[in-house]
Amino acid sequence: QVQLVESGGGLVQAGGSLRLSCVASGIIAAKNIMGWHRQAPGKQREWVATITIAGITNYSDSVKGRFTISRDNAKNTVYLQINNLKPEDTAVYYCNTGTRVGTPGLRYWGQGTQVTVSS
Repeated sequence: QVQLVESGGGLVQAGGSLRLSCVASGIIAAKNIMGWHRQAPGKQREWVATITIAGITNYSDSVKGRFTISRDNAKNTVYLQINNLKPEDTAVYYCNTGTRVGTPGLRYWGQGTQVTVSS
């Protein structure tokens, strides 16, 4: 049974930083494409970042330069470092296996962690 558990969200002021964690069980994160998406109130879930099995990272244009996705193979954990937070980053952040939404393939999702940025 695949399980992804996110943590690390919270309420921060604009310009602040957070590190989100996603602990995986039932899969080996290092042998899967892993990613992060987010969903703001009233909006569709949008792709944020992906890390491939080879460790190649990709980011949406809206977060490039501020967000960093990484993976700790020993801890079977994927991270999302978020710097210079903006109010428009407010959303529930979800960890997932597989590629971004809108592309073919099976995905597993975590329950999400709330990030709220105050101006």
